[in-house]
Amino acid sequence: MSQSTALSAPVSQDVGKATKMRYVVAFMLFLTVVINYMDRSNLSVAAPLIADEFGLDTAQQGLLLSAFGWTYAAMQLPGGWLVDKVQPRLLYPICLVLWSVATIFMGMAGSFVALIVLRMAVGGFEAPAYPINNKVVTAWFPERERATAIGFYTSGQFIGLALLTPVLLWLQHALTWHWVFVVTGGVGVVWGLVWYFVYRNPVDSKRANAAEVDYIREGGGLVALGSDEATNTKAKLTKADFGLVLGRRKLWGIYIGQFCLTSTLWFFLTWFPTYLVTYRQMDYIKTGFLASLPFVAALVGVLISGVLSDLMLKRGASLGTSRKLPIIIGLLLSMSMIGAIFTDSTAMVIMFMSIAFFGNGLASITWSLVSALAPSHLLGLTGGMFNFIGNLSSIATPIVIGLLVSATDFGPAFIYMTVVAAVGILAYVFLVGKVQRVGS
Repeated sequence: MSQSTALSAPVSQDVGKATKMRYVVAFMLFLTVVINYMDRSNLSVAAPLIADEFGLDTAQQGLLLSAFGWTYAAMQLPGGWLVDKVQPRLLYPICLVLWSVATIFMGMAGSFVALIVLRMAVGGFEAPAYPINNKVVTAWFPERERATAIGFYTSGQFIGLALLTPVLLWLQHALTWHWVFVVTGGVGVVWGLVWYFVYRNPVDSKRANAAEVDYIREGGGLVALGSDEATNTKAKLTKADFGLVLGRRKLWGIYIGQFCLTSTLWFFLTWFPTYLVTYRQMDYIKTGFLASLPFVAALVGVLISGVLSDLMLKRGASLGTSRKLPIIIGLLLSMSMIGAIFTDSTAMVIMFMSIAFFGNGLASITWSLVSALAPSHLLGLTGGMFNFIGNLSSIATPIVIGLLVSATDFGPAFIYMTVVAAVGILAYVFLVGKVQRVGS
């Protein structure tokens, strides 16, 4: 590194041993994902009591549980555009505070319609979250560390759900379901303020020295993403940009694969607690404990996935093999939930669900493929499209299951989930192909 480069770098640390600010950023992403998924899953915790209070049938419950997905999916492309235009330091706290305030008001809702409207608001304001995560990790991590970083922050969704689902059920039992939303929303407001005051892009950060920034850059990290200079000079989106994002077969492979993967996730985020309470006749405290076990399994899966993927890459496996193999194996394992149809044993049901959700966790490094495949100037738009199509499952899964199941038979839901996972495997095998960045 030349003396002029060192002097011009916008950092306050002396050049020498690289700092580790990227690990702090990964932990910040982790905590944000914990809050994000706590606010996605709180409705599933409260759903049985809300259904009793408002007299909702299974179809109405499915509609309420899907309300998040309507706006979350619809806002992915506008959200992706915003991610390409607005710095993560500013956009993330705005989104955090807005969706958290909507969550708080859900605890004050007095009608079925009000709950749906507020839940749609939560979905809309959460839409840019994962494209922001992807932009941050692409800026802060070299390629050889990126899957581990993605696996780590993605684990936040499972850690939060595994540890906090019993807490939220206890809170609901001790007080009322209203407090589930008030407390979770309040946490998000506080964290939004923390993010604004702490987060900076690599080239704007005073906590990352020039050696760390160079290490990230030389390893393939796009260190200027979201910086002051890059944001101010960003070109407008064109029809050609949308044509590029929508016109490549390998991108459609990850879009379809993400829909299939997140279908399993949304089953656990919406219907799973109701399944245990209504179809397995468990009380709320026992449900809180048992419902947390598959999330613990998913946590183990996602932590293994990122480390395994990067280890394979470092030991000479191709980028495609390193990234796709854990995803395909995970989708195969997620099909095991169909075993719940064939047993009356609660222990066996939880075992099948835990294997399935372990597989979902193992497959949850899909954003590493967005980082690897997306055009470098369209990471936000590609991430938005990826999340838009993937999270159509947040609409389809609750509604389809609500229509398929009866008051006494939940089996069709498991058949549907198994078929969807199989489609995901086919998409990764036959559509994605060689993993390399898409260009114009």
